Amino acid sequence: MENMKKAARRVLSNYTTFSGRASRAEFWWWWLTLLIILFCTGVLDALLFGTGPNDGQPISVLVTLALLLPNLAVGARRLHDLDKSAWWLLLPLIPIIGALVLLYFYIQAGEEGENRFGAPTPL
Repeated sequence: MENMKKAARRVLSNYTTFSGRASRAEFWWWWLTLLIILFCTGVLDALLFGTGPNDGQPISVLVTLALLLPNLAVGARRLHDLDKSAWWLLLPLIPIIGALVLLYFYIQAGEEGENRFGAPTPL
């Protein structure tokens, strides 16, 4: 639980920081936190606005939009940890294969020691 709090604090404090590196643990703890947040907002939307096909989910949409930049930033820093450019974030524009390749990158262990994007940042 402590790692999840640290990861969320670090990602949100580096809201728009696309430079530097993010460890594998930081990245995946952030995604777990994000899934929990989006699940809670989905439940809140269902309670407040209903679950019909014409019922919106305004809270979930607003939270998703608010967290878009931190998600992109932590994704870029995660790729930097692998010594890859943040331009690889565009890979999911290639249907199915692109997202799978990006997922493969995210799963990989980061480079030991310093690379062109700086020193590793342990969680």
